[in-house]
Amino acid sequence: MNFISRLMPREGRFFSLFDQHAKLIVDGALALADVLRHYDNQKDREVGIKTIEDAEHGADRITHETVQLLHTTFITPFDRDEIHRLISRMDDVLDLIQDTGESLVLYDIQNVTPEATQLAELVLRCAERVQSAVGLMASMADAPEILKICQEIDKLESEADKVMRSAISQLFRYEQDVRQVIKLKAVYEALESATDKCQDVANVIESVVLENA
Repeated sequence: MNFISRLMPREGRFFSLFDQHAKLIVDGALALADVLRHYDNQKDREVGIKTIEDAEHGADRITHETVQLLHTTFITPFDRDEIHRLISRMDDVLDLIQDTGESLVLYDIQNVTPEATQLAELVLRCAERVQSAVGLMASMADAPEILKICQEIDKLESEADKVMRSAISQLFRYEQDVRQVIKLKAVYEALESATDKCQDVANVIESVVLENA
């Protein structure tokens, strides 16, 4: 049965949808990094937050389309559960990027720290690697490169975890305003969680590659 399935045509639109979603993750991550890089510029900040929202809405549509395609496709490129997990985990990344952007507004944060910007840069680097790994999945011809990228995401997530822990430690040691501590701690945690979700995506990709390459 497996041999016959491999000979039958498979729906290639899944990979196009994955690529589109991955691009939106990078768009959102880049916009968030730019917001934090130029936080003093309110106009740029508002434009960046809007860009993140647009990317998140676009990604939601792609996720919905992917799930619909999953229900109407007889032969899928790889396991159905893995397809659903992959697109869902990718969507989680953008959700957290949007959550971070919204937190900046809702908490009325007036100034951000270098650590917050550093975490946003790590989110962007993870997002770019997610896009690279997803882009190589269609053929599975370069499995070692995909696995290497997944390992890079894992290292970046570990780095983000260390930055977050250090940043929170600095907050509790030196920040006198309790409200600021609460606000920035939430932002740090949302940013680090975004890298966690990138690692979740990498774990799904790694599993798919090892099973299908």
